[in-house]
Parts: sequence; structure tokens; C-alpha cells
Amino acid sequence: MTVKVFTKSNAADLDHYQQRCELACAFRWAVRHDFHESVANHFSLAVSDDGSQFLINPNGRHFSRITASNLLLLDANDPDTMKRPDAPDPSAWGLHGSLHRNVPHARCILHVHSTYATVLASLEDSLMPAVDQNSARFFNRVVVDEGFGGMAFQEEGERICNLMQDKRIMIMGNHGLMVTAASVAQAYDDIYYFERAAKNYVKALMTQKPLRVLPDEIAEKTAQQWENYKNGPENHFSELMAILDETEADYRS
Repeated sequence: MTVKVFTKSNAADLDHYQQRCELACAFRWAVRHDFHESVANHFSLAVSDDGSQFLINPNGRHFSRITASNLLLLDANDPDTMKRPDAPDPSAWGLHGSLHRNVPHARCILHVHSTYATVLASLEDSLMPAVDQNSARFFNRVVVDEGFGGMAFQEEGERICNLMQDKRIMIMGNHGLMVTAASVAQAYDDIYYFERAAKNYVKALMTQKPLRVLPDEIAEKTAQQWENYKNGPENHFSELMAILDETEADYRS
């Protein structure tokens, strides 16, 4: 098997190059925002119309070293994926392969064990009430998985798919956070704001004072305003890519 090595000069010849750059950018910023954990966790992005072909990080590679060219291109319907010499991490295949195979709206999937989202996932009641503008963004838009069954291998991945049919964001009880979206920009914006909202909520709980929870109608109104706020995720992510272009341009290689 011949392995082609991509450099800064020829990486742009890769299939799905722009999508690769966007996903690589998300990995680099996950490090800067301290969403990463060792060489674990995985981000993926569908590149085929049916969502079955997707990009994902290679096994054992630290997020800070992810580049456009070292992302794997997998097919969720290929039974021989784990026999490849560059096979992905088994939990990456179990979770992301299952979702890209069974949940069409999950084009971009970001899974992290970020600190405050994981604290939230560890509580008996893992739902985050609308106590500020950021938490109101997620009002009635999150599913909580209360059936953690171990690491996200094939069986666990298939189980999780059944919970994601009408939601994009999951608090994975006793585990972490998973965000799905139509684009990398939307998914990263969601994960960024969710972690900030969870941080504010956890710190509010630490005061041991009563919470000022928004009425349902105001929380829903605010969530809809977030959804209708034009180009917010796109502008956010465009700036993140611009910063990397100035400081870590090798993510495009």
C-alpha cells in the first residue's frame, strides 16, 4: 500500500480539502479552549450526500497535531474498516460510525469530556436549567442519556443513535458531551457556548444560593432568538480560522 505524504504545497490536492481544514481547525481550538483530553475523544464530518462517508481524527493523535491531511476518510457502511492499517480508535468507529450510518442530520459530530459539561453529566439531574442567556440557548434542545453502558464501542454507539433522532445535542450521562450539527461552524459554536453555560451553572450551584430560573416562555423565546441570530456561528468560526492562519497555519497542511 502506497501512502502519499501531503505537505503544505500539495495538501490542497486532497479531496474535501476545505472540509478537512475546517475540522482540523476545530481540533486545534478544542486544545486552546481546553476541551480536549489526552489523545481521546473524536470529531467527525460527513462529506458524502448520504452522510455515510466521513472524516475523523486518526487513532492516538493529539488534537494539537491534527492537520487537514492526516484526517481519515471512512465509510460508515464498510465492514472492513477496523481491518485497515490506519484503523480508527474502536470507540471512534463505534460511536461516530453508528451515527453517520443511522442519523442523517448528524453531519458534524463533536464529542468531548470538557470539564463543566462532564460535571453536569455526573449529576443525578443532568439537565441544565435556563439561568442565563447562554443556558437558555439550549432550552428543550438537549437529550440526556441516562443509560451509560460502558465505553462507546459498537453496541453503545447503536444504542445512542436511538436517542438522537430528534435532538442534536446530548449530555452523555456519566460520560461527557456530544454535539451534532449541519456544519463544523455550528457544531463548534454549540460546544463552545454549552461549555460556557455549564461553567456558569456549576459555579452558580457552588454559591449554594437560590437560582433565578427563567420562565419557560422566556427561555424558549431566547432559544429561538439564538437560532435566528444571523451568521453567528459562521462569523465565530471564520475568526477562529483567521487566528490559526496567523499563528498555527500548519493545520492546513
